[in-house]
Amino acid sequence: MLERNKDFAAQQSTEGTLMPSLPQSMPKVKAIIIGCADMRVDPAHVLGITPGEAVVIRNIGGRITPGLLEQLGLLGRIGEVAGENPGGGGEFHLIVLQHTDCGITRLAGDPALLTHYFQIEEADLKRKAVTDPRAAVAGDVASLRAIPALPGEWLISGLVYDVQTGLVEIVIPPAPIRTTEIRALRGKDEIPLCVSFQ
Repeated sequence: MLERNKDFAAQQSTEGTLMPSLPQSMPKVKAIIIGCADMRVDPAHVLGITPGEAVVIRNIGGRITPGLLEQLGLLGRIGEVAGENPGGGGEFHLIVLQHTDCGITRLAGDPALLTHYFQIEEADLKRKAVTDPRAAVAGDVASLRAIPALPGEWLISGLVYDVQTGLVEIVIPPAPIRTTEIRALRGKDEIPLCVSFQ
């Protein structure tokens, strides 16, 4: 792996694509991708992402959990301190990417473990749809839409990667997190991403 890293560094240096400055790199970021930690589903390969194009957060199942929301909040704070907006104020995507044959489906028989992971009551576990990636991605997109701290103009989408075919299915097409009408109603209630999600 270190040999591959040397090749990568040499190529990036030759092409002038190294990004040593975080503030200068932030406007080039076009998406945050929430994906699964599964080694078969690396968004860089599945979606052909180039370095600096997206922030990728991976966890078990690519799920929306309190820990993941905390990471989103920290990312917002980093952007605020760096003095730059991701995407430079242009079109920005929040993508939930889950996949078929996910390891989390094998934990469906262990509700205690899953309730701890999601930090929910066992009665609420069915809503997490751990055995159905399409329902899970739709539920997680809905959860993110309900968070007022996320900028309403960001485009949110939900994708499912099929590990057998290598293809990505659009479950929830890209659309603003909140419609113009809802943003107008909330107006001043929409707060910066750096504010706590809890």
